[in-house]
Amino acid sequence: MLDAPLHKWNLTVQEAMTLQRELARQIIHEDRLGEVRHVAGVDMAINEGNGMARAAVVLLTYPEMQIVERHVYEEPIRMPYIAGLLSFREAPCVLGAFHKLRRQPDLLMVDGAGIAHPRRLGIAAHLGLWLDLPTIGCAKSLLTGRYDAASLGEEAGSWVPLLDKKEIIGAVVRTRTRVSPMIISQGHRISLETSIHYVLACSKGYRLPEPTRQADKLSKDNAWCEP
Repeated sequence: MLDAPLHKWNLTVQEAMTLQRELARQIIHEDRLGEVRHVAGVDMAINEGNGMARAAVVLLTYPEMQIVERHVYEEPIRMPYIAGLLSFREAPCVLGAFHKLRRQPDLLMVDGAGIAHPRRLGIAAHLGLWLDLPTIGCAKSLLTGRYDAASLGEEAGSWVPLLDKKEIIGAVVRTRTRVSPMIISQGHRISLETSIHYVLACSKGYRLPEPTRQADKLSKDNAWCEP
């Protein structure tokens, strides 16, 4: 994990877009991960009413999917929502939650895009570079690209490639039978095929893979307090 900051966060929109293109060239699209024994999931909740962001991280054993750690972190929202710049709005808060972990994960799953992004640097890819960890983008909706919906089977495990022109930027994956698919793309230090493997291995009968499903629940659980 990187100790020094990768860059500053207080950028203009144009500066942020330029930085995304520069960082995208540093993404490693091959498998650079060892034995996976712990997987973490991260997700965010935004309260526009009080101007606060709340990030949650959940660490689970793999392949058992037993929860080992759960942490939340809150801070004021840093910038308004701008399509394609989600990481500049959410990643600092996610990093605050992540740094509460006592044990580092071998793999990180992020609710958001990896390289399935107009400038190939969604929040999962951005966090992967910042943390120097293998990361997978597990998005609920399509940000960019196209796919052949007619070729996507209804059974869990079915998938089709997500394309931007002729470039494969991810996969549309059915994680639960006859339920809307997930948009899966590699973030950093992992291939698309391996990303799909781990997402399906961590999907326990729900649409969301268990790491991000648990993080999603925790980010919205206002009754839960850090022990």
